Amino acid sequence: MTKVCQRMCIRGMVQGVGFRYHTCHEALKLGLTGYAMNLNDGSVEVIACGESAHILKLYEWLKTGPRTSRVDTVSFEHTDLKNYTGFVIR
Repeated sequence: MTKVCQRMCIRGMVQGVGFRYHTCHEALKLGLTGYAMNLNDGSVEVIACGESAHILKLYEWLKTGPRTSRVDTVSFEHTDLKNYTGFVIR
């Protein structure tokens, strides 16, 4: 099992709608570590670390997000591997 970290930036109506909470729930179900954080430009940044296949599942979920949100775009890029404990909301 190779562990990797990915940075995803989600744009759309993703703040004030429980997006980070639901993302945290999905990431924990997949056994990922990292965080979800609101950015000043209205987007949400997600850093997810774990198995590539599980990160891809989270990425697919992020393209839709929870019912309360509207996702316009999700960018996806590799980032340096870090050891996070759990998955948190920042």
